[in-house]
Amino acid sequence: MMQTKLTTKCNIATIGEEITHELGAELVSNYRKAHPNDVKAFIVGKEILSQILAQPGCAGIQFFNAINEMGQKTLVYVGLDQNGKQLVNYSVVTTDAQLQTEKGIVADRAVPSGDDPCFGDDWFFNID
Repeated sequence: MMQTKLTTKCNIATIGEEITHELGAELVSNYRKAHPNDVKAFIVGKEILSQILAQPGCAGIQFFNAINEMGQKTLVYVGLDQNGKQLVNYSVVTTDAQLQTEKGIVADRAVPSGDDPCFGDDWFFNID
């Protein structure tokens, strides 16, 4: 008997949704209870995220847990196209109408919150 696999195409651009502050606090608390000695959070700046999202065909960003050159936990992040393929390379048309391949952005240097004096280490909410 031949079986066929049902494939459902996922819209990468629509992954993720806003949640309540209360649920966010609960999810973070659950993680911290389960992993009390782990890095609590990472901070990634708007500029690198905007650069990744501005790549032609970019529909989202994939984040990977990683270990940096100093043996510390970090994130590596890369753009994804609408099919979930990592944008390691992409094509552009130059000003003289030539097709050229550009390297996609692979990023790191997320800052663990608490390791930088500019940022706190806790998950705060101002709920009235």
